[in-house]
Amino acid sequence: MKFSKLGSSNIDVSRVCLGSMTWGLQNSQQEANQQIDFALSKGINFIDTAELYPVPPSGEKYGLTETYIGNWINANQTKRKDIILASKIAGAGLPYIRNGGIITGEAVIQSVDASLKRLQTDYIDLYQLHWPNRTSPHFSKHRPNKINFTNVDRQQESAQMLEILQALKICMDAGKIRHCGLSDDTTWGINEYLKLSEQYALPKMVAIQNEFNLLHNKDWPYLIENCVHEDIAFLPWSPLAGGMLSGKYLNGARPEGSRWTMAQRNGLFRATEQCDLAIQQYAKIAANAGITTAQLALNWCDNVDGVTSTIIGATSLNQLEENIAAFDLTLSEQTLSAVDQVIKTYPAPF
Repeated sequence: MKFSKLGSSNIDVSRVCLGSMTWGLQNSQQEANQQIDFALSKGINFIDTAELYPVPPSGEKYGLTETYIGNWINANQTKRKDIILASKIAGAGLPYIRNGGIITGEAVIQSVDASLKRLQTDYIDLYQLHWPNRTSPHFSKHRPNKINFTNVDRQQESAQMLEILQALKICMDAGKIRHCGLSDDTTWGINEYLKLSEQYALPKMVAIQNEFNLLHNKDWPYLIENCVHEDIAFLPWSPLAGGMLSGKYLNGARPEGSRWTMAQRNGLFRATEQCDLAIQQYAKIAANAGITTAQLALNWCDNVDGVTSTIIGATSLNQLEENIAAFDLTLSEQTLSAVDQVIKTYPAPF
């Protein structure tokens, strides 16, 4: 397993980050335990979760994924030091989380304490803002022209960011979190936080995790270049485009038990005819290379300049093993050239 520095922190994280959003819904406690143990056996030291999980989110299941991880930590206390644990505070828009309110300083402090209790640990290595206050909620804001920037009060937004950073400092000074980061944010969001951190001597954001894959690569090069120059780790989530890049949803297929058959999820993903055409081409390239389409997509993501660690998830150990193995592959120049051609033919169809 290869490792990279987590932005400007002193933490080394595996190039593969184990995602957890299916634990508590599609996966049981036993299956979550098995995934963690297997990931550790393969050299992975980075686990990502969120107070919101599992997904699809619901008030009934809220916080259950963190609880599962906490149960594993409680049963494996000597191994806590071996993992870099990341979690997130949910943004506004969900009525069962702080009555749908925005992220405030008070919310940060309360949410950190609640996550620590569920996770059964004294500290969180990386604490992230799941989505910014100016988008509510994040998963409805990925399509172009969906954010009305004219409704954003920059001074108000900046004041909220300052309050959040001050609360994060309180948590860091108390030893409850080691570092802080962003998720589903923009270049402006990154730079505004950096400016405030420098101006007021507050913690610096060391990482951002955004949606990024062969079908949705809008962060390259602009946001990722910004991350490189500012020493911020870029952590792609959904590197398989919600499973699309495995090929299992081609031609409208909806395998039983898959994510796209679940309530709240089928309408979330933006499958288009262009997506299917691109995936068909990627499948041919992968077959010629002797690997799966999912492995092609994951290896490509890992090798994008500026990517620090790619967040993967799986509902079975077989899937997890296949996905982890992708990061040990070396793709030929011919394969990479063929991938580049598909990207040019079907730019960001997702």
